[in-house]
This record gives sequence, structure tokens and C-alpha cells, in this order.
Amino acid sequence: QVRLVESGGGLAQAGGSLRLSCAASGIIFRINYMGWYRQAPGKQRNLVARITRGGSTNYADSVKGRFTISRDNAKNTVYLQMNNLKPEDTAVYYCNIGFDTLGGLGHQAWGQGTQVTVSS
Repeated sequence: QVRLVESGGGLAQAGGSLRLSCAASGIIFRINYMGWYRQAPGKQRNLVARITRGGSTNYADSVKGRFTISRDNAKNTVYLQMNNLKPEDTAVYYCNIGFDTLGGLGHQAWGQGTQVTVSS
């Protein structure tokens, strides 16, 4: 069983910053990628940023230059530094990981979500 614990969401003003964290624990042999998705009310869940074990990153166009994803492999933790926040960044942010266990490859897990609200 794998558990993802997210923290760092909350309320920010436009132009402000927030930092999200997500720590993974449980029966994990190797985490291959870690990332963040977001879902606004009435909209689908979309990728915000992802980072591979080797450190390669990709971002949604809407957050490039404002958000930075990083990870600590030793702590199985991923971070999302969000700067210059905009009201359209308001959403529930979900942590997502792809991992392997000794019993199998290609598993995926989701966090419970953390609310980010940006006021204008």
C-alpha cells in the first residue's frame, strides 16, 4: 500500500507564492516519476508539472516560468514552488507518482488533493 501526503495549499493573493509538498511512503521499490495535476470546478484534471527520477521536467504551458517542480529522491518527496500566482491557478492540486514494487512495474498513485485559492 502506498500513501501520498500533500501539504502546503491554501489562500494566496495574485502575485504571491505557495509551495506544495508531497511525501510518498509505503511499499515502493522505485519511484519513476512524480508530478502535480490540478482540477478546477467543472473542469477536467490536467497535468501541471512532472519530474522524472533523473530530473527531467515538463510543465503545462500555463505555468512555465512561474512554477518549479523539484524532488528529493532520498525522501520520496516532490515539491511544487508556485510563484506569481494568478486567480486562474485556483484549483485542487493532486500529487501523482509512477512507481515500481518488487512485485510489479508500472503502478500509479494519487494524493487526496490540496486546495489552492488565489484571490485577485
